[in-house]
Amino acid sequence: MFESLTNPSERLLDPMERISEVLFGLIMVLTFTCSLSVAEAGRDEVRTMLIGALGCNLAWGIIDAVFYLMGSFSAQGRGILQLKAVRTLLDTSAAHRVIADALPARVASVLSPAELEEIRQKLNQLPEPPARPRLGRNQWLAALGVFLIVFVSTLPVVLPFTFVNHPRVALRISNAVAVALLFLVGYRFGHYAGHRPWGMGFAMVIMGGTLVGITISLGG
Repeated sequence: MFESLTNPSERLLDPMERISEVLFGLIMVLTFTCSLSVAEAGRDEVRTMLIGALGCNLAWGIIDAVFYLMGSFSAQGRGILQLKAVRTLLDTSAAHRVIADALPARVASVLSPAELEEIRQKLNQLPEPPARPRLGRNQWLAALGVFLIVFVSTLPVVLPFTFVNHPRVALRISNAVAVALLFLVGYRFGHYAGHRPWGMGFAMVIMGGTLVGITISLGG
């Protein structure tokens, strides 16, 4: 929780956030392309599908960006409250508990009271935090990044329908592109999580296909 106050130069979006947004965008667009009936699709049906896919991911990109800003605002506000608590609590044990609660449980479990006290002293030396949370340039840029990731991830999957006149061929190309992207997302996720990237790549293709099927079957 202290990170937004103590590390203003942090990356706008961490790898897991980027992976999640790309996966979300792919699943959303696949619910449109995979529901297209190529046996009956003409230009009007393809155009309707493209407008729906692009419009849906455009809207969800905006919504996800707003959710990101809300999360950043909340995290910053929580960090301010915790930092103020550490500075104002007269009971050092209580201040140590606040610090420990703000840290990952595994990290907090290995810190001794002396080490927690050292952290408390360093936190007391930080500049005075703002009175209330406010969204800065980095948060707005990160929200823009969230929007672009969700929306741009749509384009490789829908582009075949704009360049290939035959819907069946376009759908096959689109699906091949989507499978490749899902594999790359899974590979990256496996690398980030430290778990067999190739295996995670294939697992992501299966999971993505399953999620798309569930979404379509539920009317999504």
